[in-house]
Amino acid sequence: MTEPNFVKQRVQEYIESISDELSAISHDLHEHPELSFQEYRSMALLADVAERHGFQVQRGVAGLDTAFIARSIKDADHPAIAILAEYDALPGLGHACGHNVIATSALGAVLALQSVRDDISGVIELIGTPAEETGGGKAIMVERGVFDHLDAAMMIHPGSKNMVARGSIASNAVVCEFFGRAAHAAAAPDKGVNALDACIQTFNNINALRQHLTPDVRIHGIITDGGEAPNIVPAYARAIFGVRAATSDASLDVVEQVKRCAEAGALAAGARVKVKHLRHYAHRLPNPTLARLFAQNLELLGQPVFDPAPDERRGSSDMGNVSHLIPSLHPYIAMVPDDVGAHTPQFALAAAGEAGDHTWRIGAKALAMTAVDLFQQPALLQQAKAELAQMSNPQARWRKMRFFDDLKTGE
Repeated sequence: MTEPNFVKQRVQEYIESISDELSAISHDLHEHPELSFQEYRSMALLADVAERHGFQVQRGVAGLDTAFIARSIKDADHPAIAILAEYDALPGLGHACGHNVIATSALGAVLALQSVRDDISGVIELIGTPAEETGGGKAIMVERGVFDHLDAAMMIHPGSKNMVARGSIASNAVVCEFFGRAAHAAAAPDKGVNALDACIQTFNNINALRQHLTPDVRIHGIITDGGEAPNIVPAYARAIFGVRAATSDASLDVVEQVKRCAEAGALAAGARVKVKHLRHYAHRLPNPTLARLFAQNLELLGQPVFDPAPDERRGSSDMGNVSHLIPSLHPYIAMVPDDVGAHTPQFALAAAGEAGDHTWRIGAKALAMTAVDLFQQPALLQQAKAELAQMSNPQARWRKMRFFDDLKTGE
């Protein structure tokens, strides 16, 4: 076996040798943003490049048109390590979460690993995971067994500083539909049942609930349908809520409270309500062994590593679902200043330029170097699995729920 540091040096050199091609891919993805479950062009671009480099590509994985697996196998079925790519964009903002950077770093990492195939045995996979922003692509793929055979999964995310052990909060999507009865709003309002009133009362009920919630809870919603004309009593209204908390079980308790708020709003207006729990993003479990290895490799690249602040602001990700199943890594790589947050035009601008190119380079190198550690020292994977067994609860409520049996979006 070739000495690991020598192999790591070779993957770094390989990434640099194809950096122009990879930067062009990152910019292409950024210039052609595609929304969740509509990432046909982005998926094809990534899958085609992997195929040209000798990967066997399966498209339309788990019944999702824009999901794919690019696989390379040598000598054995294990270790089996996946690098995950995200490539969906945000409505109106494009790649304001930097998924073009995420996808390019993942592609660069697996191409670099393929270039040192003589020194690593096992399975390398690039898994294209659509719809992180709104559809829960990874959650669907977890539910449908895509990750079951893997020993570890890794990806990076752009941020304001290098952090390897930052977790996430759990998140749920809840849709409330209200059904009333139309009537002329001036001539016969007493004949109508106002579905919009029921919807608005639900928001009021949730706002009254807030004082009794723990500080980690977040409930945020929008009305997507509130009627067609002001002189018609709305017969139908619809709202969608994000319901979050520090842990999955805590978030599911809040979902039940939100459902009661909707039921009470409907009762007050005399309307009927249908509540649909569309999806669940579990809280993310950073694996200590993978985080330590990644931090060491960042330091080898001359990059400082920071611990998350006690009051670190956290979002949610469907990588959380993966992290409860297999040892997982979701570090942050510096791309923007501290005062620039994700889901902003400034973040999107950074992802398109030199800052984004620097981030994918660091991410690709550190991912490939960490994979080299795991391929050449399989005992590290056993250690990571033992840690996961201590952190994850196989009996957690969310793991027994089924959101995606019939429809790929859960709706």
